Amino acid sequence: MGAILFTSFAVLMVINIPISIVLGLSSVLGLVLTTNNISLMVVAQRMFTATDSFPLMAIPFFTLAGALMEGGGISRRLINLANKLVGSITGGLGIVCILTCMFFAAISGSSAATVAAIGSIMIPAMTKAGYDIKFSAAVSAAAGSIGVIIPPSIPMVTYGVVGGVSIGALFLGGFGSGIIVGLSLMLVVYFISKKRGYKGTEEKFSIREVLKATKDAIWALLMPIIILGGIYGGIFTPTEAAAVAVAYGFVIGLFVYKELKLKDMYQILIRAGVNTAVVMFIVATATLFGWLLTSERIPDAIARAIMSVSDNKYIILLLINGLLLIVGCLMETNAAILIMAPIFLPMMVQLGVDPVFFGIVMVVNLAIGFFTPPVGQNLYVTCSVCDVSIESLSVALVPFILAMVGALLLITYVPAISMFLPNLLMGR
Repeated sequence: MGAILFTSFAVLMVINIPISIVLGLSSVLGLVLTTNNISLMVVAQRMFTATDSFPLMAIPFFTLAGALMEGGGISRRLINLANKLVGSITGGLGIVCILTCMFFAAISGSSAATVAAIGSIMIPAMTKAGYDIKFSAAVSAAAGSIGVIIPPSIPMVTYGVVGGVSIGALFLGGFGSGIIVGLSLMLVVYFISKKRGYKGTEEKFSIREVLKATKDAIWALLMPIIILGGIYGGIFTPTEAAAVAVAYGFVIGLFVYKELKLKDMYQILIRAGVNTAVVMFIVATATLFGWLLTSERIPDAIARAIMSVSDNKYIILLLINGLLLIVGCLMETNAAILIMAPIFLPMMVQLGVDPVFFGIVMVVNLAIGFFTPPVGQNLYVTCSVCDVSIESLSVALVPFILAMVGALLLITYVPAISMFLPNLLMGR
């Protein structure tokens, strides 16, 4: 079974079949070729059971909330606020792009949505100001990965469901990690800009202008406060918070900013529905694939192989990080979490590693895969926004990949970065 699963998985991936189909076909082939007494009805049953989950309802709601905010004038206001805060620094527009992505991450929960909303505005603005287009595209693609680190985060919801871990605690842990990642990317932008002579905006920093921009963007900034405050205040669950986010985004875009039009709702709903269907289909087939792996005790064999190298949790974390970096380049993030979390989480608990901490490390690690070839979603979204090839964009992204790996190692070996807020606010 194991040989068939992994061989068919590798062959189908090489011929560029979508990951959800790869997982499903590999599982069916494994069942057909190795078992005689198991009905293929189990395929439908397992896939249905995988998606029949109340916490997973947060995924379509957060996806729709991000789409509503994207079409409701939020992006422009957040960019204006970020520009007033850091635009005058060397490489100001690049840093503005990253800071805006951090703001938008607290609204969307999606990396691709963050790139589409911010990149479509910032890349043309940066190139018009004299920035190299490949550098501008690389900044946007890398910064978009923060969309799944700062809460709300769809991969964190997936990890929380599959690992039985508090989604609220994961969301809290994402703040510190997201800030570290954002600062790391800003440093890269600053030093490259200094070397190439990319100056900041001519407009000087002004407290009055910052306050004015903050007032204009206040309704967008209040959304994460309302959502996360409601979760941690015990007013609603993460799933209910996602539904509140949809209602909030609709009201603000339609009645407050008045940039969301009813005629646009059809396309927004279609786009959110398609993105949700993709994620949920991956959840269904990845769960089936993971069930077969577990039934063959393959996770146990992998765990024993890793534990045979060392019983030191720091070395184990380094090995797992290395493996996840490779997996993230080849597999969609939610699929990777659904398959890898059941393998590594029991091992981490056995070594005394907090499941919330490991979840943050896993999400940050796999976020790098969003802008690394061949699967990286952000690459394709960015290339659709501007006229840059995947190959040239991948080369321009190398400094950002190195910076994010450095941030990942810092988050891995300084647990307080991600665990300070969960420990403080949830009494863990």
